[in-house]
Formats: sequence, structure tokens, C-alpha cells
Amino acid sequence: MSTQLEAACIARLSLHDPTHFSIQHSQTVHRLQLLQHWNIPTGAKVLEIGCGQGDCTTVLASAVGEQGKVVAVDPADLGYGAPYTLGQAQGYISQGPLGKRITWVQQPPLDYLSSLPSPPASESKAFDATVLAHCLWYFASPALILSTFRALKQHSERLLLAEWSLVAAHPSAQPHVLAALTQAALECRKPVSDSNVRTVLGPTRLTELALAAGWQLESEARVQGGEGLLDGQWEVSACLSSSFEKEVEEAVSEESERAVVLASRDACEASLEGIEGGRKGVRAMDVWVASFV
Repeated sequence: MSTQLEAACIARLSLHDPTHFSIQHSQTVHRLQLLQHWNIPTGAKVLEIGCGQGDCTTVLASAVGEQGKVVAVDPADLGYGAPYTLGQAQGYISQGPLGKRITWVQQPPLDYLSSLPSPPASESKAFDATVLAHCLWYFASPALILSTFRALKQHSERLLLAEWSLVAAHPSAQPHVLAALTQAALECRKPVSDSNVRTVLGPTRLTELALAAGWQLESEARVQGGEGLLDGQWEVSACLSSSFEKEVEEAVSEESERAVVLASRDACEASLEGIEGGRKGVRAMDVWVASFV
């Protein structure tokens, strides 16, 4: 089955607006591209951290087959998310043909991992692989990522990561990079953040954390996002919105710090010059995809 045809079949299993099916389809195509770098075998038991609405969960459940299992963990409230909440999206997937292969867990990852029994050294671990796809920037701090990587070492044979790389191989993706850094510059100055850009770490820093947790890098690559991947446009729009500037004024009291955040925002806006279509011409930045053992 071709990737496009497979993606269309899997994407229809997720809750989506039929009039904007291309959005869900592009997200599924992208995750199938990531899957090609991870080599997850049929029958595998996979843990997914930060599953959200299940965009990657359905791809993983399809890959492991009828004999496989996906445990999908996310700490967010089931009422969180737009245009569909986690509860709505996960419930819809559960009613479909992949539902029996998926167990949803609403719990902080470390709490879930601490509830698992520690296997004896002579026995295999609970999971063949753990996937964290586009969720690492949601973590509150690098220290929390490190603790999670360490805890996973006890329960998973492999650690499979995918995150925005902060690299724009295509010039039209540069605004996405700047928008992410601008949002992170604001969020790190808040005592509590519910943004989807909280702790921005590139491939080098994420690799350092994985190595410090005892993992060894097996492979890594950079994947260019397809034209239909709208994450870049969404983040640029959030960065350049009037509400963002208001947030900066309210959350950043120190004048020079506020100036840095707003200068970064201005740079994001200026980077749109020369991009055909302006904001609508923005592409998503490259994605780093890696495997650790």
C-alpha cells in the first residue's frame, strides 16, 4: 500500500472535520515518515508518551498489528485541546478498528512509569519501544525530560524521538523557527505555562539528555515536513497575534527582557518578507528523528 493511500485510511480513523480532511491527512503522512526511521516490528508493545489527540497513536497501532499493543499516555485534562478535546479524539479512535490495540492513560508520565513493576535483569522489559513524537517541547523543564528518560530506561528496550529541529532547510520555514524561539522566550518567564512551546531544546541538547540518562544513540536523521503540514503557519500566527504582545506586556516585567522577546517577534514578522503568500506560504521546519538503545 502506498504511503498516501495508507495515510488516508489511517487519518479517517481520527476525529476530523471532513471539509478539512487534508489537515489530518498531512499530519498522518508526516508520522508515517517518522515511522520509517524507527523500525517498529509487527507484534511490538509500544509506549507512547504525550499522545495528545492520537495523531501518532493511530499510526503506531496500525504498525504493530493485531498482536501488538500501544499504551498511550498524556497528562493533560481530557477537556484540553482544539478543535477537538483529548477526550473526544481518543474516544472516537477507541470506537474504530484500532481501538482494541490502544490503552489510553491520563496521567503524568513519571507517575505512570513509577506504577510499573521493575523487571528483574533476566527478564525482558515491559515495552519494546517508547515513542515521544512532537511532545518534548511540552515538558516543563529539561530536568523533567531527563528524569523521564531515566525512568524509561528501566521499562523500555528502545527510545524513539521526533521533535522540531530548529533547522529550516527550506527558506519558507525560517519564520516557524523564529516563532518557536519567540514563544519559548515568553513562556520561560511565566511561573506556569500551558503553551505547546514551553521548553525548546534542539537535537544536540536532547541527545545530551538521553545520553545522560544512559541511552546510546543508534540513528538520527532530519526529515523535511511536507507542504501540507501547517504547524509553521499556526505557530507564526500565534506569535504575531495581538494577544501575544499583550501577554508579553503582562508576563514580562523587566524592560530589557521584554525588549528581547518583542525583538524576536519582530524578527519573525520581518522573515515573512519575500515569502510568497506571506503567512500562508510558511512551511514547517525540519524534524529531527532519532532512535536510542
